[in-house]
Amino acid sequence: MNDTLLALAAFAPIVVAAILLVGLNWPAKKAMPVAFGLTVAIAIGLWDMSTNRVVASVLQGLGITVAVLWIVFGAIFLLNTLKHTGAITTIRNGFTNISPDRRVQAIIIAWCFGSFIEGASGFGTPAAIAAPLLVAIGFPAMAAVLMGMMIQSTPVSFGAVGTPIIVGVNKGLDTHNIGEALIANGSNWDAYLQHITSSVAIIHATVGVLMPVLMAMMLTRFFGKNKSWTEGLDIFPFALFAGIAFTVPYALTGVFLGPEFPSLIGGLIGLALVVTAAKKGFLVPKTKWDFPAENEWPVEWLGSLKMDLSEAKDKPLSLVLAWAPYVLLAVILVASRVSADFKAMLLGVNLSFANILGEEGVSTSIQPLYLPGGILVFVALIATFAQARSIKPMAKAWGNPPKP
Repeated sequence: MNDTLLALAAFAPIVVAAILLVGLNWPAKKAMPVAFGLTVAIAIGLWDMSTNRVVASVLQGLGITVAVLWIVFGAIFLLNTLKHTGAITTIRNGFTNISPDRRVQAIIIAWCFGSFIEGASGFGTPAAIAAPLLVAIGFPAMAAVLMGMMIQSTPVSFGAVGTPIIVGVNKGLDTHNIGEALIANGSNWDAYLQHITSSVAIIHATVGVLMPVLMAMMLTRFFGKNKSWTEGLDIFPFALFAGIAFTVPYALTGVFLGPEFPSLIGGLIGLALVVTAAKKGFLVPKTKWDFPAENEWPVEWLGSLKMDLSEAKDKPLSLVLAWAPYVLLAVILVASRVSADFKAMLLGVNLSFANILGEEGVSTSIQPLYLPGGILVFVALIATFAQARSIKPMAKAWGNPPKP
């Protein structure tokens, strides 16, 4: 079989998964085992992989899955802890006081804040926070979901502190053989990974500049009383500014610091710049845009999407204290990647499995303190004492996960 047919065969499980998930609307728990079985059949039947190496690769994949799930757990755990300390309520109220214009609110909450949360946590956490926040301040559920989905573009490749690159590329490729080829040609794996990171950051930033403009246009066209594209374009200067405020630090971070920080730092800087601009009325149109009256909304705009804040702490927090855990998260994450001593300390706890089942190059490792999951849990611990002076919010977070 020639190389082209082998490549098409290798691509087949992805195509099958797409058809089952998107075309036939199968749930992932049914579609993915089918794709997995096809992958194993192709590996053994066409690529001549031994059964032992296939099993070793499966075990390697399970190790990577545990690492990813640890990050997901930390992200949701921090979110739910902040819900019970009252921080999420304060953050929500702070957003509503910046501007009455729904286009501005969507750009700040979904684009800026959502991109920051994607960089810090990833794994659907922006949808778990940004979309319910939009609903809470008066957005139709469908509009909130649309805004949340549109930002799942530019920041995603560097979500969860670079997990798609660090895990997806760094551990998803055959680093052993590719690394040897790179060394033979005068390069190395680290330089190759940074080249991928820089290219992804520049391409995404170029396209992402216009994303807030597209968000505003979709909002006014499909959810406005006049069904107008031009009402979205009325905010073009501010939306373009919001795009640049995120993508410039995003691209520079990807090129100079690596895959962990582009979305995190870009989102944080963009949020600060855009919120300041909105408060001062910089580039914000004088005409304010809003949805039609709620009793005029079509039934398909509505839904059950919400963040239940009924159990949240009643005593309000200051906006600074509410945001402090996310700022602390960003600081610790950056320090853990930049400071050699701090990084070494966190990497000191390492569950490593090399050459699984005797297969050379098939290895995996889990660093629970260095992975964002450990840092997220640590920040949740600090937050519960700083904001509530009690362990109760963390206990509630453990026993009552959020249901976005």
